[in-house]
Amino acid sequence: MLLTDAERAAAFELVDAAQQDFAARFPGDGGRRQPLHVVYGGMHLFSANTPAKFGQVARAMLAAYAPDAATLARVFELHPALADEVLARVTHKLETEPVEDYRLDSEDGYGHRDDAEEDGHATRAGEEVAKLLATGKAPPFLGLRVKALSAELAPRALRTLERFFVALGANTPAGFLITLPKVTDARQVKALVGVLDAVERRLELAPRTLRLEVMVESAPGLHGVGGVLTLPAMVAAGEGRLFAAHFGAYDYTASMDVAAPVQRLDHPACDHLRQVMKTSFAGTGVFLSDGATTQLPIAPHKGDTLTDAQRAENTTAVHGAWRAHAANIRRALEQGFFQGWDLHPGQLVPRYVASFAFFLEHRAAMTRRLSNFVAQLGQATAVGTSFDDAATGQGLLNFFLRGWSCGAFTQAEVEATGLTLEALRTRDFGRIMRGRRGG
Repeated sequence: MLLTDAERAAAFELVDAAQQDFAARFPGDGGRRQPLHVVYGGMHLFSANTPAKFGQVARAMLAAYAPDAATLARVFELHPALADEVLARVTHKLETEPVEDYRLDSEDGYGHRDDAEEDGHATRAGEEVAKLLATGKAPPFLGLRVKALSAELAPRALRTLERFFVALGANTPAGFLITLPKVTDARQVKALVGVLDAVERRLELAPRTLRLEVMVESAPGLHGVGGVLTLPAMVAAGEGRLFAAHFGAYDYTASMDVAAPVQRLDHPACDHLRQVMKTSFAGTGVFLSDGATTQLPIAPHKGDTLTDAQRAENTTAVHGAWRAHAANIRRALEQGFFQGWDLHPGQLVPRYVASFAFFLEHRAAMTRRLSNFVAQLGQATAVGTSFDDAATGQGLLNFFLRGWSCGAFTQAEVEATGLTLEALRTRDFGRIMRGRRGG
């Protein structure tokens, strides 16, 4: 033998230490659900009925502007054979869970007001959230965006936070999200963690009831002293509270001197930052969200006595906005961003159409590939022209888990792969294969 027992032991000790350190730094998301979208609305406009109203308006717009599968296929360029299924599932989603995540906004969607007015709005917002929670019909995810923790705005941000939680109090649900905008330094995250610790103590909430999100939207804030990327440090600063990082595309492109007429989600600068965010947060369990499409599906003409020309203009405006939003959603999905922002009830239609179509159009082929790979117990194999090994097997798991969690797939369709939902939620292909081998 070339190696002594001591030499092997020394190597194994280093390998074990490296693996433990890696696992601690990159725990993954543990199969937790990520919302497909987040609706942003001004704090002052929120009521306990807001999520339900979003669903009502979205259903009405779907009925008015895409009442059948043929129209849906034409507007969103869907294959006719897919359009019926997409329409049925989108209709069901809008009836049962139209809003997955809602963020009351006291920042850009609210603006700057005098202290007394914002105090009143923060208190009322907390009261309305409590009413919504009491109905048992709140979205699965819910939260508040505060103002930035800059030297100028931090006092106002914390004052709004305090008044909101005084009103919400013990009704605060586990997982309630606080979104911190314009983060440029991990110390801002650390400061908010300290505040959330104090809020939980004062309200006698369980530790880590409150989660936080950071917004990545400043080019100068991407790098610290010596050019070190700031994003990874935010995970540690979050002390286990960091749920997601959201891309603030328009602040970011403005900070890159991109002129207003060409600020858009598909700008090359946005594609670059998405990949920086992916590499910075990959494996940490921190979810990523894309930004907003600002072209809203708003009909220019109102009333019940419209001319044919006016109705046609309304249809053109809504369909154009839907297509723009769907294109941005599709682009984000292809880059591994499974969540994005919606600002208007009408945007829920392209959100679910584009997302469900993304999963459904690949379902049959991916089912064949995953079921074959599972049957071969994870050995590299080919199905048609596709070669699958452990890496692509992991991607197949992600595809089905994401599709199920957002409502694109039924449980039966997921389990047609040969795997249970419980197995999928592990997101660990190696663990699944070891279990099937009995090892």
